[in-house]
Amino acid sequence: MALSEYRFRRRVQFYETDVAGIVHFSWFFRYMEEAEHALWREAGLSIHPPDSDIGWPRIATSFEFVRPLRFEDEFDVHLRVAEMTKKTIRYECTLTKNDEKIASGSMTIACVRKKPTMQGIEIPQEIADRIRAGR
Repeated sequence: MALSEYRFRRRVQFYETDVAGIVHFSWFFRYMEEAEHALWREAGLSIHPPDSDIGWPRIATSFEFVRPLRFEDEFDVHLRVAEMTKKTIRYECTLTKNDEKIASGSMTIACVRKKPTMQGIEIPQEIADRIRAGR
């Protein structure tokens, strides 16, 4: 069965906060990527297997912030595969705390052959069979 989404709960660590005591914006992108990697593992895959000749560079990413997160806050990360083309995967991500939206974002990754020079290629069928766009 192909996966199209992944959810998990996380707690804000002190090192993720800035001098104002709120999570630094850069961490939201890490949370999204953490969910992406977990989705791939859940699908029986790795986004970066050893000795792989393909890679997944990020070609677009964004976040809109609604409310702050602070040290020790527990929050949920929900990642969804919003769209899959022959060569790209676009995720949508929502972070919530107590069912209240904290932030939402998106990230698009491209499938590339890494050598001899980086070049876009079609997503291998083995991966397309295990990850799919959700509704």
